[in-house]
Amino acid sequence: MMDSEALIRSLSEDLQPVPRQALSRLVSGGLIIGVILSLGVVAGTLGFRADFLTALQEPGFWIKLVYAASIASIAILATLRLGRPNQAPKWLWMLAAPITILGFLGIMELSAAPQSHWMSMWLGKTAAKCPFLVFALSLPIFAALLLSLRRLAPTRLRFAGGMAGLAAGACAAMIYCLHCPESSTLFVFTWYSLGMLLSTAVGILTGPRLLRW
Repeated sequence: MMDSEALIRSLSEDLQPVPRQALSRLVSGGLIIGVILSLGVVAGTLGFRADFLTALQEPGFWIKLVYAASIASIAILATLRLGRPNQAPKWLWMLAAPITILGFLGIMELSAAPQSHWMSMWLGKTAAKCPFLVFALSLPIFAALLLSLRRLAPTRLRFAGGMAGLAAGACAAMIYCLHCPESSTLFVFTWYSLGMLLSTAVGILTGPRLLRW
């Protein structure tokens, strides 16, 4: 019978060092696949803005894109950290920065507009569908991120699922910018954020089951 030391030696003989960037490459690969799928959904169903080149010259377009990109960046880094055992980011307070800045810009926008315009600025023309479209576009990205995380070793499964959901929702919001005609900061603050929250909630709820070893 093989003793424990011999067993350990036999198991460790063929071990190969894991590349330092293996984790980030795995998660990035899943993220890219998900983003491509979501872009395909927009191209094939919703369509891109007909006035896209004009939109590039408008501050409103860049405000919503930078807002979503800021949250996506923080959430992706948190997802990478949570792919390791017993790792938890301590800098998630940084998420408050883009939210606070956009909220401040929304208040400034309201103060400069007549009160009779406030409701239309808040609801725009697409409030009823915006958060659900952002959420729907997040699903391919979320699925790809989960498949990547399952090949890693997360231990805080609900936390990891929530951050993957937030990353997917924020990336989906960036993609949705290519279709969305709304430019009000208050609209983005409310309905884009709600779409991200929906995907985050799904990640929190499903993480313990879908990421279980």
